[in-house]
Amino acid sequence: MPKLSPQARARKIKLLLFDVDGVLTDGKLFFLPVPAGSQSMTEFKGFHAHDGASISLARLGGIKTGLITKRSSETVAFRAHDLKLEYVYQGVQDKRTCFDEIVKKAGLKPEEAAFVGDDVIDLPAMRAGGLAVAVKNARPEVKKEADYITPHAGGDGALRDAVEFILKAQGKWKRVVEEYIGEKLTAGKS
Repeated sequence: MPKLSPQARARKIKLLLFDVDGVLTDGKLFFLPVPAGSQSMTEFKGFHAHDGASISLARLGGIKTGLITKRSSETVAFRAHDLKLEYVYQGVQDKRTCFDEIVKKAGLKPEEAAFVGDDVIDLPAMRAGGLAVAVKNARPEVKKEADYITPHAGGDGALRDAVEFILKAQGKWKRVVEEYIGEKLTAGKS
């Protein structure tokens, strides 16, 4: 049986799951002592507004979203709540098992779920779904197994690229954008 094209795979997607560090962020970790001089640290991260908007666009397109990350972070929990992600799993070493559990909870088949990753820990989840997405700055092993590689790096709009790719493949992009901004796009623009 011939391998499906990335667009054909994307047409089936109803659930988009992704890693955080290196996908939703640029992968850098920042720590700040709190209060000054104590042994306690606060972690903080930067998130791109385009990625945040992509979650709203995905929701309008009927795609559920969620994250699976090895690290645990209050910053990530706050951002996930802010974005109203349906699935939030932190502190996960075995991303494949977690991916499978989320797909089952969502009542979907594995081919209806996609995973966006950047490093080798993401490969099992990427392999389990119907569409494997690597960010532009992903490790070579990850890019090699991806069905689609985003034009932007992690933390720089890569998740937006993935959402846009899926919605365009499903023929929903124009309608979703119109609904998001509350007006019809003029002819010739999309």
